Amino acid sequence: MNSDGKLKLRKFLKEALEKHGDHGELDDSESLFVSGRLDSFSMMQLVMQLEESFGLDFSTVDFDVSLIDSLDEIEAFVDANASS
Repeated sequence: MNSDGKLKLRKFLKEALEKHGDHGELDDSESLFVSGRLDSFSMMQLVMQLEESFGLDFSTVDFDVSLIDSLDEIEAFVDANASS
């Protein structure tokens, strides 16, 4: 993931957190879903965003929330699975 993609992803996540009343800082390694900062609806929105922005196809992935539970994990997942 390039730096522009990461900035857009960070913005998307910050907006999702703010919609949930969470105005705290977002550390790259901090849990988003397991911690309860974001809910399952936010997870589905994130999945759709990742599919659209990075050409991912989650129907081919053995999905587990731990794959996208932090910005670092999302970046690693995108790097490993994004279409060229």
